[in-house]
Amino acid sequence: MAQSIEKTNYKLKSVASGKIFDDAGWTLNAPTETQAGLVRAIYDKKQLKVKDDSYGIYKFSDWLPIHKMLQGSFAPITYKSAGLAKELGLSNLYITFSGYWPERHIKMRTCSFKETESFSVCSRMNNNEKNILVVASAGNTARAFAQTCSDNNIPLLLSVPEDNLNALWFDAPLNDCVKLISCKTGGDYFDAIHLSNIACEIDGFFAEGGAKNVARRDGMGTTMLSATTFIGEIPEYYFQAVGSGTGAIAAWEANLRLIADNRFGSRKAKLMVSQNAPFHPISDAWKADSRSLLPFDDMEARKQVEIIDAKVLSNRKPPYSLAGGLYDAMKDAGGDVLLATNEEAREAGKIFHKTEGIDIHPAAAIATATLINAIKDQTVDKDSIIMLNITGGGEERFKSENELFYLTPILIFDVDPDEDEVKERISEIKW
Repeated sequence: MAQSIEKTNYKLKSVASGKIFDDAGWTLNAPTETQAGLVRAIYDKKQLKVKDDSYGIYKFSDWLPIHKMLQGSFAPITYKSAGLAKELGLSNLYITFSGYWPERHIKMRTCSFKETESFSVCSRMNNNEKNILVVASAGNTARAFAQTCSDNNIPLLLSVPEDNLNALWFDAPLNDCVKLISCKTGGDYFDAIHLSNIACEIDGFFAEGGAKNVARRDGMGTTMLSATTFIGEIPEYYFQAVGSGTGAIAAWEANLRLIADNRFGSRKAKLMVSQNAPFHPISDAWKADSRSLLPFDDMEARKQVEIIDAKVLSNRKPPYSLAGGLYDAMKDAGGDVLLATNEEAREAGKIFHKTEGIDIHPAAAIATATLINAIKDQTVDKDSIIMLNITGGGEERFKSENELFYLTPILIFDVDPDEDEVKERISEIKW
């Protein structure tokens, strides 16, 4: 039975300059550097010792930048597919699943791999942290952080668009330490980010950091750790749908650590990342071999986002171009950006449910659809060792088994709000 974990020993490294330095506690950027780039955790333990399942995600704590263990986590699970593999004629398909699937001993209450981020990020926080964590999200990330913070009594300010509040469902009312603000109907994820940025300028609030937070990336990287330690070697192909691409960056970084571990081979898994057509800025840049995202019209992008089923893949400003970002990851590991339509994803979701026995999120269905297409057009050999990262599933089943409670905002702001008014009203919130 899991008891507790020791603080992980690690340093931080600037991907842009290679400089190594101490973590000041919540370091998101390399000090004194001006080039845009990620910082990466360099762990003292070069070989990963996996703990038993009672530790949840903390079974991988050797490679998580954390101080403590929180209650209620689950690690992603990996199994060798029989049903979908047979359907597609594959001999080495491994499914890494994050979500709710009791028969496979995983019960993520928010049904999303975003829990790998929230439990890692919140465990990076010091026990004596007095300031309030601020997270902006379009849905799944907010739900994961809300649940984790509520269960562990961590003060949290969420910023979510009013149009996305249906994503904030829970199986019990949340602890009052979690507060929600929103931008009015018509606002999107980036309007929510704008609100959260204003909040972070107020004394006593601090930003979670998104892709720049090593804890977020290394939490997501547990999907690659789960797959590789189960298979016994690094997979040849890694399939995942991406909005920001942070999960794929995380998989690449975990892959590099696994190579250095020296027990799983020296292979770099090809990153087969996917987007939901017609919204595909990452694909457009990658196909043009451009480090920078190509220019696009914001209004046109909003229209495309309205069309796609997988709304969580709608990031217009992903960490693609910066040092250590998705462009660098894919250049180093190899791979491609694949596309699937709503129709292809819906069909793929049905096939997965039929062959594997659980419902999956639209984003995971996009990844499944691109795998199906890659096999059809022989881009990927049928005997390759393939990891399919199912980033969310079991939600339909979970909702059918539980009464649902929704988090409601305590403040709703205009899409283009007066910043002083926002600061004043947020400052008046009672915690």
